[in-house]
Amino acid sequence: MKYRNFGDTGLVVSEVGFGCWAIGGAAQVGSIPIGWGPTNDAVSHQALHAALDAGINFFDTADFYGLGHSEVLLGEVLGNRSDIIIATKGGQKVGSQNEIEHNNTKRWLIEACEQSLKRLRREAIDYYQLHVANLESLKQGECIDAMQTLQAQGKIRFWGHSLFTWKPAPEADFLMDQRLGHGFQLALNAINQIAVPTMRQAFASGYGIIARMPLQFGLLTGSMRPGSSFVPGDHRSMRINDNIIQATMDVLRTEMVPMAKQYNTNLAGLALAFVLGFPEVATVIVGMRHPQQVASNTKSLPNLSDSDHQYLQSLMAYKWQPVLQLITGI
Repeated sequence: MKYRNFGDTGLVVSEVGFGCWAIGGAAQVGSIPIGWGPTNDAVSHQALHAALDAGINFFDTADFYGLGHSEVLLGEVLGNRSDIIIATKGGQKVGSQNEIEHNNTKRWLIEACEQSLKRLRREAIDYYQLHVANLESLKQGECIDAMQTLQAQGKIRFWGHSLFTWKPAPEADFLMDQRLGHGFQLALNAINQIAVPTMRQAFASGYGIIARMPLQFGLLTGSMRPGSSFVPGDHRSMRINDNIIQATMDVLRTEMVPMAKQYNTNLAGLALAFVLGFPEVATVIVGMRHPQQVASNTKSLPNLSDSDHQYLQSLMAYKWQPVLQLITGI
């Protein structure tokens, strides 16, 4: 495992991090699935231990993953270990009408953080993130006040923002202009490179960068086929359809499969290598539900040549655009 600096925080993180959304299980709010389907806690424990053995020291979760269950699992396995870096998020909750509620008030974020600390069995959260704070919430200021208060109380060490997938710039620009926070989490993969300009500006300003969705919900592994179905409780059933799968397969076949063979890796390995080919990325978080996935995602990844990395970047404009349009509906 290799390690990188997380901005100017002094934290040193494994370049592959453990994304803990999936191990939260098949949670649902109203009729909306917010997980990845059923899980086995014993297997999740095994996956977390395998990650430790592989040198992973960065674990990213949220209080909304499994409605707290993901954090509980981390607490059971990792507890208050000082050699582990825990990142979690707050700002979403189940509303009074059993709906997803975004709550960025100071009162709720402080309460949410304190609940996370109990589930995680930690004295302090290393990196606490605003999960769904839009520009209006940032300008209103309560969420920022909450983060600064939590840091002053020693309940969190550093804080940042988990940026929106398709429009990451407004909230990042606001925080950078005010020189607030210490890092950003953003979506980055071969299909979706929208956040690259924001990432580069943030990195130059000393912010740590967490890259999420490196496999675009599994599309970039090449394992999906038209007609694929998702288990009950898997949020992808609402996001991915046959048209998206087929359009992705067409680009993978002509552009990425040949390059993966050239580097003696699989499509997932190429996708992770692409994200880590950006020096601005401190860690790329990958969802891993069992030890075999940990082994696959932490094996030696290829170092792409500058020309090949540039080529993969260029594909977004003239190859992946139809897929992006199908995914976003724009």
